[in-house]
Amino acid sequence: MAKSSNVFDMERLLQYVDFMKENDLTEIDLEQDGQKVRLSRGGVVQPVAGVPAPAPAATPAAPADNAPADDEGDHIVTIDSPMVGTFYASANPDSPAFVKVGDSIGADTTVCIVEAMKVFNEINAEVSGKIVAVLVNDQDPVDCGKPMFKVDTRG
Repeated sequence: MAKSSNVFDMERLLQYVDFMKENDLTEIDLEQDGQKVRLSRGGVVQPVAGVPAPAPAATPAAPADNAPADDEGDHIVTIDSPMVGTFYASANPDSPAFVKVGDSIGADTTVCIVEAMKVFNEINAEVSGKIVAVLVNDQDPVDCGKPMFKVDTRG
């Protein structure tokens, strides 16, 4: 493989860092031949474990109880976008959404995909609970830190 085509070449990585600075990006994920690297603002390079193919849609949760879900409070948290990109609710247009309102999720549940620089990044919930709101429409642009879902951590 030619040195110039390797996304992990140090010169290329430094070009990505410059690109991040010029475009005010806080993080980008790169993938080549099954290897991934995440560049975060400040020059931190973190290896990322290989991501398997998109998981099938989560199974709907059984109704917990008839109490209305509060939209505010310490038990309501948001799942925020970790990067700038495009939000995708499903793996492809013909697939159901990864999650929908009422679904129970675990920390490792894939809730969406955020595409950044032609790399499709599966976003895990990193929290357990029940989806009470989807705050972003499919194919909407998202910024780093933009809330995408509201989750009731009470279950």
